[in-house]
Amino acid sequence: MNDERRRLSGTSWAIFFVRWVLGLIFLMAGTWKVFDLGPVGHAQRYFLPFATTWIPLWLLWTLGVVIPFVELAAGALVCLGLWLRPALVALGGVLVIVSYGHLLQEPLYDTTHHIFPRLVLLTFVLVAPRAEDVLSLGALWARFRSRQG
Repeated sequence: MNDERRRLSGTSWAIFFVRWVLGLIFLMAGTWKVFDLGPVGHAQRYFLPFATTWIPLWLLWTLGVVIPFVELAAGALVCLGLWLRPALVALGGVLVIVSYGHLLQEPLYDTTHHIFPRLVLLTFVLVAPRAEDVLSLGALWARFRSRQG
């Protein structure tokens, strides 16, 4: 398959759409948590209720304040296709933390509506062949660098 045809392949478009949907989900959540709710409000609302569990208060505060910024930054990076693997790993970590919190609160929590769809999208983008992800700034940057040197 020649390079021009690969750029327009169904796989390339699928990766592009899934990457953008996943990125927007986290970007918009992070935007709301940082600019509307506020990082401290996020920690108070979603993390401090776990203060009666085994989790230390300092860890609840740290995660509660940091996660909105991780979602915002990593979501934007996923949309753009920049530093994709680190961004996806960070978001995967957020999903693990959220899963644990829900399951700590309710051991039979139904993950099918909130967590699982995001995990499926994340997994798809994480295992998608990088050579097919040509509709991103990361791919554009790689092509530019290869022509320079």
